[in-house]
Amino acid sequence: MAKDGPNWDGLLKWSIANSDRTRPTRNLSEEDKRWFMEAMQSQTVDVIKRMKEITMVMQTPEQVLEAQGVTAADIQDMLDELQEHVESIDMANDLHSIGGLVPLLGYLKNSHANIRAKAAEVVSTIVQNNPRSQQLVMEANGLEPLLSSFTSDPDVTVRTKALGAISSLIRHNKPGIAAFRLANGYAALRDALGADSVRFQRKALNLIQYLLHENNSDCNVVNELGLPRVMLHLASSEDAEVREAALRGLLELARDKTGGSNGGLGEEDEKLKQILEERIKGISLMSPEDLGAAREERQLVDSLWSTCYKEPSSLREKGLLSLPGEDDPPPDVASKHFEPPLRGWAADHTGDSKPSVKKQEAPLLLGPSPPN
Repeated sequence: MAKDGPNWDGLLKWSIANSDRTRPTRNLSEEDKRWFMEAMQSQTVDVIKRMKEITMVMQTPEQVLEAQGVTAADIQDMLDELQEHVESIDMANDLHSIGGLVPLLGYLKNSHANIRAKAAEVVSTIVQNNPRSQQLVMEANGLEPLLSSFTSDPDVTVRTKALGAISSLIRHNKPGIAAFRLANGYAALRDALGADSVRFQRKALNLIQYLLHENNSDCNVVNELGLPRVMLHLASSEDAEVREAALRGLLELARDKTGGSNGGLGEEDEKLKQILEERIKGISLMSPEDLGAAREERQLVDSLWSTCYKEPSSLREKGLLSLPGEDDPPPDVASKHFEPPLRGWAADHTGDSKPSVKKQEAPLLLGPSPPN
């Protein structure tokens, strides 16, 4: 690749000079062809080749890399690049076939926290909405180092990234969920709820809610481990997203109780009522702007109250459950300006699975307008 980037001015001049439709077309000289192809190829990356090169680096022992002057920052930059490549489902699946998945999982035990965190983030990208890569990671025993990072890494950022990767790995993945449960995953989630990091708490709460939604029988396990008590505490958190995530989990437990199982909130019902009353009072004192931002929390509080006590909450009487204009569909201002996410596009794409990827979009090379 050209270090200084393409000569866009030269390309533009060449395009204009060779698109004058007032003159007869002429054949390009070999020199012109060679110059043009070199300029365009300087902007093209062979993704598979780059992933193989990155794999070779990941397979090299850490002490050898350090002896060659490769720093932790260099490795992190390399993983950043790899993450961009595996945004494509095809490239994510190809990483295993070229030997890159296992050494990537090995980076979860690297001596540098930044590299461990980045490796977990790349794994999360690989398995997200990708059943084939989920299977490959499970077959490579990838859940084990992720669980180890999640439960025992001294760096909370690494633990948070590992939890994110676990969430992506086991979502819509029954073998993954079963393995997580057998590894005492719920106990690890309970411990995560006691961390000081609100981001870590949010991720743990979101995974708990997902697992309860997918497996109602897990409500018994959650109750036995004392999670409802911790979730009730977090329902009063100063962080709005933590509050909402805790309320969503509690709603799953409350719905399980009404379904006639042995789950539910049990002796925590009275504590829940007290917390819901406090939240209703807090919501009643919100400014109009804060009320708009707290729409989901308002709905969750009302749903929990209705589910547990068989009557609507006082938010309805106060007119705070549904504010004027909230039921109107939002204007579609984004679809005209943004393409769908790459992963969503790639999942339905049936074209060449190993295309070359352009580093950046070239400007339109326009010549003079044709004569009228």
